[in-house]
Amino acid sequence: MEQSFSLKDKVIVVTGGTGILGNSFVNAIVEAGGTVGILGRNAEIANERADAIVKNGGKAIALVADAMDEAQLIAARTKMIDAFGKIDGLVNAAGGNMPDGVLQPEDDIFSMKMDGMKKVLDLNLWGTLIPTQVFGEAIAKTGRGSIVNISSMNSKKAVTKVLGYNMGKAAVDCYTQWFAVELANRYGDKIRMNALAPGFFLTEQNRNLLTTPDGGFTPRGQSVIRQTPFKRFGDPDELKGALVWLLSDASQFVTGAMICVDGGFSIFSGV
Repeated sequence: MEQSFSLKDKVIVVTGGTGILGNSFVNAIVEAGGTVGILGRNAEIANERADAIVKNGGKAIALVADAMDEAQLIAARTKMIDAFGKIDGLVNAAGGNMPDGVLQPEDDIFSMKMDGMKKVLDLNLWGTLIPTQVFGEAIAKTGRGSIVNISSMNSKKAVTKVLGYNMGKAAVDCYTQWFAVELANRYGDKIRMNALAPGFFLTEQNRNLLTTPDGGFTPRGQSVIRQTPFKRFGDPDELKGALVWLLSDASQFVTGAMICVDGGFSIFSGV
C-alpha cells in the first residue's frame, strides 16, 4: 500500500511553485520521493527553494517562467527534460486574484471593471490550460502521468466581491472534467486529470481580507469561520495528502474528480 502512494522516480512540474500553497505542493512531492520543477516568475524564490531541497538530498530545479507565456513554458519544459529526461506529472497551481477583479459592496454593480475581471478569469483558466498544453505533451511522451488542477470553493458557490476569481475557477472545473474525458478517449487510463479544491487558507493575497493585524478575524473572516464546521482556516500542509494521492498510482482509477479540502465548508448549509 505504501508503495502505491510513493512518487519515487516521478518527475513533476508545479506552476505557481513560488507561492505559499505552491511551496506546500513542492514539499509534498519531494517528501513522497518525487523530483520537482519549481515554476514561477520569482527567480529568487524558485532558486532558493530548489537549492534548499537539493541541499537536503532531494531533487529539484528552478523553472523561471510565466504560466501565461507559452514560449517561456516551452523553454522550461526543455530545461526539465534535459535535467531529468522526462515529465510524469503537472500541478497547475498558478492563479489567484487581483484588485481590479474585485467588486466592493459599495461599487455600482453595473460599472464593474470588466478588464480587471477578464484578467483574473484569464489568469486562472488560461494559466491552467496553457501549461497543460506544454507539459501535457511531454507527459504523453512519457506514456503515463497525472495532472492536478487547483480549483476552489469559489467554483461552486457565490463568494462575494471576487467575481473574476469565481468565474475563473468555475471554468477550471469545467475544463478539468472535459479534458479528463478527452484524455481517457485518447490514452485510456494512462493519463489522468483531477482538481484539488482548497477551502480558505491564509495566503499573502487574502490575509488582509480575512485577518486583522492583531491576529483576529475581519468581518469577512468571521463569515468564513461561521461557514466552516472545523471553525478555522486551513494550513497549507493539510493539502499535501490529497495532492500526493492524486499524483500517485493510489488514485489510478480516479479522473475528472474535484477533491475538496475545506474543513467542511462546501457541505455546510449554515444551519
